[in-house]
Amino acid sequence: MLEGLLWLPLLVIFVVLTALGWLERRRQALFHRWAAGSELAKLDAAVAMRLRDGHISWGPVGPKGVELAEDIAVNHLEICELMADRSGDVPLTDEACGPCRLRLVAEGRSLDIPFSDAVRARLWVDELMSRVCCQL
Repeated sequence: MLEGLLWLPLLVIFVVLTALGWLERRRQALFHRWAAGSELAKLDAAVAMRLRDGHISWGPVGPKGVELAEDIAVNHLEICELMADRSGDVPLTDEACGPCRLRLVAEGRSLDIPFSDAVRARLWVDELMSRVCCQL
């Protein structure tokens, strides 16, 4: 009886990890379905983004798919810069890592998109700007 009680926490941990893995796999499948046919797509812990047909769209991944928060036309884009996450309007430094946000300014409005990793955010913004420059 005592040996069975010792294995019970491991069984609970296994069930929880299996459930979390299944949820993440489902989240990724919903993102891949939403991003199909996009020129550029990104799935982050906070948000999903894509560049498709000259529009950048993003939103959180919910139980039924990506719930679009915003959509912006690339040809209206004025500024695209990475900002520090918690420091107000301070641009992100080159050596910074951790959470940050992408600020897009277009048509007089400023939109902030959260990123969970600054290194990947820099790579994604570089790729985005290389593709957007062709469309501007």
